[in-house]
Amino acid sequence: MGDIFLKLITGFEHALSLQNLGFCLMGVFIGTLVGVLPGIGPITAIALLIPFSFGLEPMTGLIMLTGVYYGSMYGGSTTSILIRTPGEVASIITTLDGYEMAKQGRAGPALSTAAIGSFIAGTFSIIGLMFLSPIIAKGAYYFGAAEYFLLMVLSLSMISSLTTGSVLKGYISTLLGLAIATVGIDPQSGVNRFTFGNTNLLDGIDFVLFAIAMFAVPEALSNMAKKGNEYKTDVQKIQGSLWMTRDDWRKSIGPYGRGSVLGFLIGALPGIGPSLASFLSYAMERRLSKHPEKFGKGAIEGVSGPESANNAGVGGALVPLFTLGIPGSATTALLLFIFMMYGLQPGPGMFETNSTLIWAIIASMYIGNVILLLLNLPLVGVFASILKLPTVPLFVGVLAFSVIGVYALNFNQFDLFMLLIFGIVGYLMQQSNIPLAPAVMALVLGPLLEQNFRRSMSISNGDLFIFFERPISLALIILIVLVVIVPNIVLLIKKWRQKGVPPHRLGIRG
Repeated sequence: MGDIFLKLITGFEHALSLQNLGFCLMGVFIGTLVGVLPGIGPITAIALLIPFSFGLEPMTGLIMLTGVYYGSMYGGSTTSILIRTPGEVASIITTLDGYEMAKQGRAGPALSTAAIGSFIAGTFSIIGLMFLSPIIAKGAYYFGAAEYFLLMVLSLSMISSLTTGSVLKGYISTLLGLAIATVGIDPQSGVNRFTFGNTNLLDGIDFVLFAIAMFAVPEALSNMAKKGNEYKTDVQKIQGSLWMTRDDWRKSIGPYGRGSVLGFLIGALPGIGPSLASFLSYAMERRLSKHPEKFGKGAIEGVSGPESANNAGVGGALVPLFTLGIPGSATTALLLFIFMMYGLQPGPGMFETNSTLIWAIIASMYIGNVILLLLNLPLVGVFASILKLPTVPLFVGVLAFSVIGVYALNFNQFDLFMLLIFGIVGYLMQQSNIPLAPAVMALVLGPLLEQNFRRSMSISNGDLFIFFERPISLALIILIVLVVIVPNIVLLIKKWRQKGVPPHRLGIRG
């Protein structure tokens, strides 16, 4: 325990340096801005900032980019409450009661409880990250190549099964990402794979290029294609006091605590991230409420619970990243790439080889949470006015930054061609309701998946029994089977209840 606090104090010494503090402020401000702007999201912002971070020290660059991540969760609630326009996926559920509170002249308390809940949950998740990460990192030393391979399969299975209503579409996206991950020179044999004689593909598809093409370009195209060229501009006036009444506090305390715990636990599951946590928190608060009929009509618990959960999910998502090198969401998959870009490999060894870096990032999250609390309420009016901008110029700017960011990677025109191709693919996937996050995560995990599978086969001389011979690997296989089978069983039961026919006579559609 004492060792953890000593390391945290050392982390604060680095995080409070003038340079790191300045970039922490920049990161959380950009994150808040990104959360306010609909359709952009933290992964797009982080991807666009990667070229800018090339000239920074690893500690400074990572402090800034993680600030963008958790800062975006704060900003997403602002427009959800004021104009019923969620800036982030995790803030969609906040529109149900937050906007109703705004229409009733209670936008102030709604914004206050969102900011306070975000601060409490964010702090709780950092404490959980601080104490759980070293323990999990020590346990990770029991993982061999076979266990790491199965852990990555589990992560991909979870995100494929749980990020969309269609399981089949989730797996299609995952397989696309894995296929793209094989492009380039085979690391073991040196053979060119799927390069079609083009030397630009020898190093594979750049992850930053792919991430921008999959997220920024489709969102920009889909928003510009919508009828009408402006967002809603009926910004609600913030009437009365910004502060919460005693009754508001009484109703919010429980959701703060429950949302914090639920969000952290859900966020720590690989491949899920904070979005699901906010929806589950809303469902839980409604079930526990003595007056569930008030939900959807301006219940403050419907804001405080989900907003706490989605912010706690950020700290939870960083646990598997820091301890196992496994991203907990699409955004942490991008952060994993950035770690590797700096020559760092997240995992159990980082807490020994790069302890100062990890604890500086954790300390900066404490600082960033305080900055966000002080930053959010005063700038509500400023952020809301941004949404008066016409849609087309706003997203033309996003496309322009995408092109500049991709070209700055290698100053290669071929990268712009690939941006166009994958941007169109991403747009078509989005229009077909095929999730994009599994493809991005699969591209990151693909090389590691292949590397650990080959290492396992080398250790066992080609014997597949290596995946079954240890308790940890056997437990992971059971979890993979459950993740793959359970959604189909749920679908069968749902169809059975709707149609009234036996489950064995029903087909399973993806």
